[in-house]
Amino acid sequence: MYVFDNFDPEIFLDYHWQKRPAVFRRTFAKFVDPLDEHELAGLAQDPRIDSRVVSYTSPNWQVEHGPINDFEQACQGRWSLLVQSVDQHISDADALIRMFNFIPYWRLDDLMVSFSNEGAGVGPHLDQYDVFIIQGKGSRRWKAGEKGEYSTYRPHADLTQITEFEPTIDEVLLPGDMIYIPAGCPHNGVALEDCMNYSVGFRAPTQQDLLSSLADYSIDLGLFKKRYQDENLTPRRDPSELAPSEINSFRTMLHEVIDSPKFDRWLSCHFSDTQLNQGYDPQHNPDYSLEEILTLFDQHTVFERQPGIRPIYLAKHDPAQSLEIFIEGQAYFAPAKHVTEVRKMLKMPSWQYNIEGDDATPLSVNHFWVHLLCELVNAGAWLPQEKTEF
Repeated sequence: MYVFDNFDPEIFLDYHWQKRPAVFRRTFAKFVDPLDEHELAGLAQDPRIDSRVVSYTSPNWQVEHGPINDFEQACQGRWSLLVQSVDQHISDADALIRMFNFIPYWRLDDLMVSFSNEGAGVGPHLDQYDVFIIQGKGSRRWKAGEKGEYSTYRPHADLTQITEFEPTIDEVLLPGDMIYIPAGCPHNGVALEDCMNYSVGFRAPTQQDLLSSLADYSIDLGLFKKRYQDENLTPRRDPSELAPSEINSFRTMLHEVIDSPKFDRWLSCHFSDTQLNQGYDPQHNPDYSLEEILTLFDQHTVFERQPGIRPIYLAKHDPAQSLEIFIEGQAYFAPAKHVTEVRKMLKMPSWQYNIEGDDATPLSVNHFWVHLLCELVNAGAWLPQEKTEF
């Protein structure tokens, strides 16, 4: 549905990524909005989805967090409705964010969609992550500047803005245009008319984020239980001292954690978790048996990858190695002989079992593909395509 018309990912990464803001004209020459403002409002009423309305009626800024039940009350003055993770709920939005898969999935965060009336925006501000903002219907004037030291203030408890900045970009974006803003660069967008914008955000984890996640992972799986030892301990003149040799011993213990293969596995697990199922009732998940999946195979059923599913696995170059895949923090395994086909399957929006691409093993409930699809379907990652009746 989407193709880049005037955008070269390789040139972009060489000259712009994490360096300077840039505007790209007609990135999508025939851009079609993946949803409209009415569908966006419907998502904002869902308590499972993060949304907010930011409004300005001089001299006050207001922020109302979703679910938004009374739009007439929330949308006063100049206002913007912003909804996070729309790619997890709308297939066309998922297709749009996947245009940026020249950057690894583990770096990708979500697609935030906003609708603004004339004059609306969220004020000049900084983001601590890189972002592409695609112009949908309507138009918006963007100002963006270089990284620097900027004073911040809060016109509302849930809204941080900065004082004015010297823009290096001052452009009006039309449908299909795109602006890239690196982390830490000031920017401000003001709608010139009713308009839709699509923000592709990227993860930028802090050391604190990583340490917290690693600690939770190790506790959940009972890992890294090695205890400190000091068999060469000698009498201490000052018992209050923590000796440099002891500090080095603790540093070595932590290095052993980081150098462990379990650390690599944790990273894959950590970055695969997009909080896709946050707030969902697991009782509503599919519950297919192996026999039912086998029947679907026999019926040549097409299985569709669900919006927001972004598998993560460690790079491997040995064809004799099996593959461990993480999807939403859950591990799935592919034996070495199936790795090539599994990697192909994970890249496709839909998949159908093809015996010609397999080893011609007779289908049964013990077949690898039957087991894998049963696990993926019951996790809600791939689902059988509903047949259309004419």
